Amino acid sequence: MSERRYDPTADEWVTFATHRQDRTYQPPAEHCPLCPTIDPATPTEIPRESFEIAVFDNRFPSLSPDPPPPDDLDNVATELIRVEPAAGRCEVVVYSDRHDTTLAQVGVERLRLLVDVWADRYAVLGAEEHVRYVLAFENKGEVIGVTLAHPHGQIYGYSDVPPRPLRELRAADDHRRRTGRCVECDVVAGEVADGRRIVARRGGVVAFVPPWARFPYEVHVVPIGHRADLFELPAAERDDVAELLEALLSGYDALFGFPLPYVMGIHQAPTCDPSELAGRLHLTGGLDVLASWAPISHLHWEFAPAHRSAEKLKYVAGSEMMGGAYMTDVAPEVAAESLRRAMG
Repeated sequence: MSERRYDPTADEWVTFATHRQDRTYQPPAEHCPLCPTIDPATPTEIPRESFEIAVFDNRFPSLSPDPPPPDDLDNVATELIRVEPAAGRCEVVVYSDRHDTTLAQVGVERLRLLVDVWADRYAVLGAEEHVRYVLAFENKGEVIGVTLAHPHGQIYGYSDVPPRPLRELRAADDHRRRTGRCVECDVVAGEVADGRRIVARRGGVVAFVPPWARFPYEVHVVPIGHRADLFELPAAERDDVAELLEALLSGYDALFGFPLPYVMGIHQAPTCDPSELAGRLHLTGGLDVLASWAPISHLHWEFAPAHRSAEKLKYVAGSEMMGGAYMTDVAPEVAAESLRRAMG
């Protein structure tokens, strides 16, 4: 089965990709599909003996540019419950040809190259007709559910905007209508002025624990200047992002003395016209009259670590999963201070 179904009770789509049950799961290092191909007789996903960063289509995609029709459309679809092909793109981004490293250890030059790769794939995937939102993300660590240990991330191109970025855009549009300003710009200005939750700053980019952090050591990395997406990020600020990411990721690993598992995602502007998205998702308010996403989209990275202490995980359980109401165990100000100490 490869399809998506609309939930009218939550105004959200859910994707079904049952073939992913058979994807490669925790193979031994000598059989890692993301390592370089050393012996042509036993090729991996990457047909090179060495590489810096590799990007390729996921062999087990949840979304595809030519998706099959839904399996049992006549018996499932109704006027209320819509069923559609799971259109989109799913790519894998391999950070290094070394199996025994992490993103925290690849160095500033490789991180700088990765920023360019993210920007390039945002532009390329976003130009495809069926893609309206591009999300680059990384799942790090076995407790997160990672199926391959080799350091890598993923890039999804969705046929609509996922619920979390969509809520951010709606909130940003409300703030713009009330104040005439970007909500993320106002948040960043407030955090820089306050200083207590700032973790680090490099040039025009700042990292801070948000005052509303949903996870105990959550960090947002945000350009101080207003940038709608990765492609708008100038070269100097791409340098700043690379340096700041290295400092933050090294700090995460030093925090408890082991490579810290986390989920990372990059939020930025959708890749379609605002009026197209407004009509597709039945939005109300200002999104349908915006000429571009620039006034309400502010590029940022979000990091959500899995641990609340060295021995304890932060579980997304009853209140979070069923209520959408997050409960955290570490004050953001304390988390920021701990991270600053860990970063030296």
